[in-house]
Amino acid sequence: MKKFYALLVWCVMSIAISYAQEVPMTKLQIETFNKEVSNKNKEIKTIDTDFIQYKNISFMSKEIESKGKMLLSIPNKLLWKYNSPIAYSVLFNNQKISINDQGKKNNIDLGNNKKFAKINNLIVSSVSGQMFDEKEFSIRYFMDKKRRIAKMKPINKEISQYISEIVLYFDEGQNTVSEVKLIEPSADYTRIVFVNKKLNTKIDEKSFSN
Repeated sequence: MKKFYALLVWCVMSIAISYAQEVPMTKLQIETFNKEVSNKNKEIKTIDTDFIQYKNISFMSKEIESKGKMLLSIPNKLLWKYNSPIAYSVLFNNQKISINDQGKKNNIDLGNNKKFAKINNLIVSSVSGQMFDEKEFSIRYFMDKKRRIAKMKPINKEISQYISEIVLYFDEGQNTVSEVKLIEPSADYTRIVFVNKKLNTKIDEKSFSN
């Protein structure tokens, strides 16, 4: 009887592991995936979505959870607006970054800072899924039962000082990003899950204010 229960447990665990396991894509699957995402990205003009952010720091026992709204207007306007646990927003608009930390504002001119400009382009591209550039990233492709996954390591040394890997998740049947994971060299990471996403809706220009 003990052997039977042991076998049963092993079978259940094997099924659970195989269900969650990431499998590398074949060359044909990668080509098809890239084409589908590229075609979808050509259609995207705006994204309006809520998000939940999970920050994992090694010395903390629980993830830090934040919630807010993200607005994107291709090619160069991006607003992250955190509503909880505190009010905080970051606006990327053309060649400028504006930060509003509970009323305290700070501005950065990207035209004078190539490093921040690269990070800005990285963020915009990751949210929209326009990142499959093998000149900028070493890319590996995977899939599981529900999602297609692109794992990208920045080749640029300046970027890799801040981000060691970017993981993009695409839900089955969709060719837009549903989740982004930014992994730091320390192995700490930020995971952003998009919910209630709306594509190509009209966004009032006044919304991109900080």
